[in-house]
Amino acid sequence: MDYKLKNTQSSTAFNYCYLLRKIYPYIKPVLGRAFINLAIAVPLGLLDGIVALSLKPYLDFVVNGSPELTWSLLGHTVRLQSWLAFIIPFGIVGFALFQGVLKYASNYLTDWTGNKVSNALKVDLFKKLTALDPQFYDVNSSGIVLSRFLTDPETASKNIINVLKSLIANVFGLVGLVAVLLYNSWQLAIIGVLVMGIAITPVTLIRKRIKKVSNATMVVAGNMTTNFNETFAGNKVMAAYNLQKVQDQKFEQQIQDQFHLTMSLTKRVGWMSPIMYFVCSIGIAIVMAYGNHLILSGQMSAGSFASFVTSLLLLYKPTKTLGNDLANLQTTFVAMSRVFELFDLEPQIKSCENAFNLSGLNNSIEFKNVCFEYEKDIPVLKNINLKVSKNETIALVGNSGGGKSTVVSLLPRFYDVTSGAIEFDGVNIKDLDLESLRNQIAFVFQDNFMFTGTIRENIMLGNPDASESDLAEAVRMAHLDEFLSTLDDGLDTVLGERGTTLSGGQRQRVAIARALIKKAPIVILDEATSALDNESEAIVQKALDNLMQNKTVFVIAHRLSTISNADRIAVIHDGVLVELGTHNELIHNQDGFYKKLYDMQFKSQEEAVGV
Repeated sequence: MDYKLKNTQSSTAFNYCYLLRKIYPYIKPVLGRAFINLAIAVPLGLLDGIVALSLKPYLDFVVNGSPELTWSLLGHTVRLQSWLAFIIPFGIVGFALFQGVLKYASNYLTDWTGNKVSNALKVDLFKKLTALDPQFYDVNSSGIVLSRFLTDPETASKNIINVLKSLIANVFGLVGLVAVLLYNSWQLAIIGVLVMGIAITPVTLIRKRIKKVSNATMVVAGNMTTNFNETFAGNKVMAAYNLQKVQDQKFEQQIQDQFHLTMSLTKRVGWMSPIMYFVCSIGIAIVMAYGNHLILSGQMSAGSFASFVTSLLLLYKPTKTLGNDLANLQTTFVAMSRVFELFDLEPQIKSCENAFNLSGLNNSIEFKNVCFEYEKDIPVLKNINLKVSKNETIALVGNSGGGKSTVVSLLPRFYDVTSGAIEFDGVNIKDLDLESLRNQIAFVFQDNFMFTGTIRENIMLGNPDASESDLAEAVRMAHLDEFLSTLDDGLDTVLGERGTTLSGGQRQRVAIARALIKKAPIVILDEATSALDNESEAIVQKALDNLMQNKTVFVIAHRLSTISNADRIAVIHDGVLVELGTHNELIHNQDGFYKKLYDMQFKSQEEAVGV
């Protein structure tokens, strides 16, 4: 499966039935209010013709003084001319007020239903995001992910109700106004409707252009967001290497790309409005010429003609808006198709049917002829065979990029082996329930991520059900208690984003406390002390020693003290396990990889501490 969102095309953008079927489950919970909203759009559209219709009796009977009609009502003589002169103006005001109330109700319902659908989509998309494999995050930038998972759902869900409402209102507006046209003169109505039909035809020609520009705009918007994220997260590197101009130029280029795309859409779509104006003006000119003939020949009254022309002018607005609605609807469907392509992304790594629950480690973990590649035909690990017994500590060393971190990333199934198998107590980890597998493994990375919140909350992520005594024990064993005593709020101190208010050593000890409170039988240490100074490393190493007690430990390290204390050392060179043994065994193999590595990296450390 291709996880790369940047290359994802909205292939279903014109498959409207498919897209409506897909979004229906999200609209279903708000269907009642959505129907009310769409129903309100009907009178909203029809009421547009009321003003035009009222001009005929007003001009014919009130202004032009048609023969006076009277009748008696409760002993009073009522004159039609006087009655209409009073009723029609106030009737128009009443209809306008009624229309305003309907518009308010419609706008409220549109926002309510749109936000409900949007929120439901976002929740499910976020669940999808958290369920995807690490490989998904490897191949996609943060900007593209944010754009696809936040912007597209907003466009797809909020706009669909609004556009449909507008579409219905404008269609019924057209129906109402055309009815007024036909009522006044069927001959002129044919001319007017024909002209409006010609005016709206160009809308059908822009679908693919909108799709193409919409996809390109999404990519540029994602790149801009990535640039913002990188500028924020990498601000120190940017300052240290004077990269301000480089970042500025990159952003300026992205702004220019966005501008060109916007103008490209304007060039493709913007010509519709002046063409519609031009075509409509021709129609109005023809109507006026022919209408004059009908009036002079007595086939049409002045009031009917005024009502007709007013209807025709009012008809332009829903006709133009209908064109915009169709264009907006296409944009909505493009966004919707991208949203549901995200739902079609299935994690490659998941529990199989009838998976076994892993409750601990009884005997050993074994790598059997394990091969792995991130990209097809580019091997990273080659036929790794390694058996690690329960409560054994094994150190992984080797050249940079040789595959050490990949080995430990395969244990919790961040990635799946390309061939071969990894077994826990003789059971392939692919046959184990994924959640139960990961519950048995605690990780401490070189750069441990701290979530927004307090120190307490970050530690408790390791085991949300842990007791206060468990928390206190984890803090003590991680050597955090002395540091916490210097803070006014102690464990309840709020961390800055990514834990930037803590030093490297403090972040490591919080991460170790998080791993301790998990009480997992397997511990993975991925260069947990490599970025620390000697003083910080000494404290962190004590915390790590507590974490490693009675655990099966995989440790990747560049420090001699950590490696030499391991039960065995596995030397990984260019994806191959080339040596395996204790420090004393390997150091005496004069031609071995470990001996060369020791002489290059570790001998100076040994001499520095006087070993």
